Amino acid sequence: MPFVDIYSKDDYASIFYTTNTEYDCVGGFDPDKPTILMLHPTTLDSSWLTEQFSDPRLGSNFNLIAFDMRVCGKSTCRANGKHDSWVEAADIAMCSQMLHLPPCHIFACETLAVNSALRFAILFPEMCLSLTLCNVPAPTEMKWVFNAYDEMMQTWCYTEDLESLEHVAMELSRFLVGSDCDPDLRDDLIGYWEIEMPPYRRTRIVEQLGVIMNRTPPKSYMLKEITQPVLIIHGERNEVCPLKYAERLVADLVNVEGGAILYTVKGGAAALNIVPGTASITNQVFTKFVSRLPHHRSELLPSPIPREERMAIALGKLAQLMGDSSISLRDRSSPMSFSCLTPEVIQGQTDSLELYRKGEGTALDPCGPNGKPIRKLVICFFSLFALYPIEFFSLCIVRRFSETRKQHWFSGEKDGISYARSSLTKNGKQEAEPYERSLPLPQSEPVTGDLAHQGRLRRATINPSSVDKHVIKGSMAKVVNSNTSNSFQRLLK
Repeated sequence: MPFVDIYSKDDYASIFYTTNTEYDCVGGFDPDKPTILMLHPTTLDSSWLTEQFSDPRLGSNFNLIAFDMRVCGKSTCRANGKHDSWVEAADIAMCSQMLHLPPCHIFACETLAVNSALRFAILFPEMCLSLTLCNVPAPTEMKWVFNAYDEMMQTWCYTEDLESLEHVAMELSRFLVGSDCDPDLRDDLIGYWEIEMPPYRRTRIVEQLGVIMNRTPPKSYMLKEITQPVLIIHGERNEVCPLKYAERLVADLVNVEGGAILYTVKGGAAALNIVPGTASITNQVFTKFVSRLPHHRSELLPSPIPREERMAIALGKLAQLMGDSSISLRDRSSPMSFSCLTPEVIQGQTDSLELYRKGEGTALDPCGPNGKPIRKLVICFFSLFALYPIEFFSLCIVRRFSETRKQHWFSGEKDGISYARSSLTKNGKQEAEPYERSLPLPQSEPVTGDLAHQGRLRRATINPSSVDKHVIKGSMAKVVNSNTSNSFQRLLK
């Protein structure tokens, strides 16, 4: 993949990108076609935009480009506690100017991408022809979502064995895609996370989730700066990002040309661009939306305004929006100059990065010598391995995560709870499968206003020994605490 280097006195980043051209570079763009800039879903990278790149409705009629955000995929950067969604927006703008990209239609998927796209449209309106947002998140994460992110991150970063790691990955796939996630898709997600986000690279995980968990919502007067056409595509059954927040954003975008459009995908949940069924619907709606807009050619020409001068203008606008004149005096060559986090949050994120960096190099590596995830081995075959090495090695390795879990009586069902698959009613009739009955989720409003960071900052200290050692797998598995064995020993005395 090609990449763009961004460097300054206090920051550096190599932002990788991919295109739909023959040689995977912007030089192959067709000047007669409009350009679409895609931002990938949270905890994934541009390789998970395959459903869009392979769709002829998009690939045949548009130039496509997608960036890996600075802590995702192949992109690399120096860890920094100042990292927030304004920094991501500055990254996109700098890369676009370095590549001489024309104004683009923005297609953003899920929390991290949506927040970055909104800020990009506010600060760099001439680079954005339209906005399409898939699954608009709450202004700040709801309490139960925040706690789930926090717990999964800690367990993932300090897990010591493959079993625990795959268990956390399975919970994360349910959280991001839904409880009815296809087994093959779950296998692909878990395999990707084990390769790209292993515990021995945990500072990337901490920094990425810090951007999500410690964000502050844009004010209503900031959203009034967005005048480009806006399409919001939202899953009807999305529990992590309820539909009401998409409706609220539509109401806040009062200056959008023709009014913001909200399209609800019936039966859709999270990851609309990944699940094949909802991805096709999303692509169709997006294609029709962009096709109705004025046609814009894609000439790769240098910007009439030098890059540093344009970034200085953006810093001045950001200073005006935030009511802080010192922002306009920051280094115009650094994306970190666009950070709008408070000093307390910056210090908290910096402390977290420093803490998680300790012992990072010796943490678990879930991949084998070939760089591929290690699947579970069938122990009973080990004794025969010496006699038939090739046959049994192949037989053991090809087992996928879903196959190792399918018949395991101790595994949780689709809702994460471990119990018998079915039960009998008083009348002797068999009840429906437990995972077919919907379970209520905790509901809570996000924290807004001045209280957005009071009590919501991700804690900067953690004792690795405090990570739960689950005995019964599932989200309701905390039934064995650390004092159980001690109490049992006292009873025997």
